[in-house]
Amino acid sequence: MTTTVVYGEALVDDFLSEQAVGGAPFNVARHLAAFMSPQLAITRIGDDRNGTIVRAEFERFAMSEAGLQLDQMEETGRVVVERNVRGHRFVILPGQAYDYINPEQALAALESVEASAIYFGTLAQRCPRSRDTLYALLDASNATRYLDLNLREGQFDERCVFHSLHAADIVKVNEEELESLFAWYVDIHPSEPPLDGDEVRAACAVLVQIFGLEALIVTLGHRGSVYFGADGEVIVHRDNPPPPFVIDSVGAGDAFSAIFLLGRTRGWALGTTLARANEFAGAVCAIPGAIPRSLNFYDKWVARWRSG
Repeated sequence: MTTTVVYGEALVDDFLSEQAVGGAPFNVARHLAAFMSPQLAITRIGDDRNGTIVRAEFERFAMSEAGLQLDQMEETGRVVVERNVRGHRFVILPGQAYDYINPEQALAALESVEASAIYFGTLAQRCPRSRDTLYALLDASNATRYLDLNLREGQFDERCVFHSLHAADIVKVNEEELESLFAWYVDIHPSEPPLDGDEVRAACAVLVQIFGLEALIVTLGHRGSVYFGADGEVIVHRDNPPPPFVIDSVGAGDAFSAIFLLGRTRGWALGTTLARANEFAGAVCAIPGAIPRSLNFYDKWVARWRSG
């Protein structure tokens, strides 16, 4: 059975009064594990209290630790969450264990599975060590390369984005990220919201062509998503059942990516995959944080999707 390889940061969001395990790649890996879809999380943590918290999530989701590296010097990734009158401010700390993912260990983990896809983002590329390890993995595999851009302020540059796009087969972005791509590579500045006009759709097709993509997926929050295929196919999903209520949108994009990758693994039709990814992302908006506290959350989705 093929495996989805998920590369990048596993970290702890530190609210001072409590800690929550996060990191976009690790969120994706945990969702896949909850659906019993083979996955391999390649990441690095420190030999510290936060590392113990991360390892507990590997155990809770019955995930293999074959790709989990332990760093004796650097600390487990940590994001300090500061509360203010406007909500929360997230401070992503520099020099964390996930910045130093070892290439030899990562390649050995990759060789232990038959990879169908490799998921990656930009945060784990901010330091040369982990960036070089990522490209060593991509060079060593013929698996589909899925890029969830996940631009974090102050944690990337355009050069990183450019090389990531060229390395990818499928790219997922949100509307704000799409506007950045337009400014860098297509030189349009739409006055209307992205994807609502012919010019914008043509620009998305140009991005697909420039970077030789199989597909570009743009998520639109509660408004669904749009898929642009290399063959000119455009699939718009706007008729999504709204969640009963919204607590926050943290992790919604990660949930979308997880179900999109799950659908490819299970051979779902593309339209079905996109619809289910949208619906599941909306459901995650109705829980606090990116990952449910109880694994019972997944039961109804497993039952609903069991037939196909």
